[in-house]
Amino acid sequence: MTWLVDAYLWIKALHIISVMAWMAGMLYLPRLYVYHCDTELGSAQAETFKVMERRLLRAIINPAMFAAFLFGGLLILTPGLVDWGDGWPWAKAALVIAMTAVHGFLSRWRRNFANDENRHSRNFYRAMNEVPTVLLIAIVIVVVVKPI
Repeated sequence: MTWLVDAYLWIKALHIISVMAWMAGMLYLPRLYVYHCDTELGSAQAETFKVMERRLLRAIINPAMFAAFLFGGLLILTPGLVDWGDGWPWAKAALVIAMTAVHGFLSRWRRNFANDENRHSRNFYRAMNEVPTVLLIAIVIVVVVKPI
């Protein structure tokens, strides 16, 4: 696994880029849902939102999450990088699991919109738009500051 040590800076950069792309989509998709709530079912505008939401999820958010997990996994495997006796790696793991759950909810809600079965209000999606931000802030603090 010495190649991981040699490639560490590249892997770290690719992980950061992947996370940035994942978060960009995670922050934008709920905002699209807010606007989609204001459209009439079957309207041209509603159909446009369906296309935008599907493309954002499938072309950006899903591949970026996969890449973030791939490069994050390589960082975990890099010898000497993570001390599992510390609390911060476990906290980060829990927060990443929470972010992945939010990703799953966003995917489900996209399918609901696609099937004209949305059950939530624009205020619900407005509130949900803040969840990835809070999780992202917590992840960065846990990894950089390592308070635990």
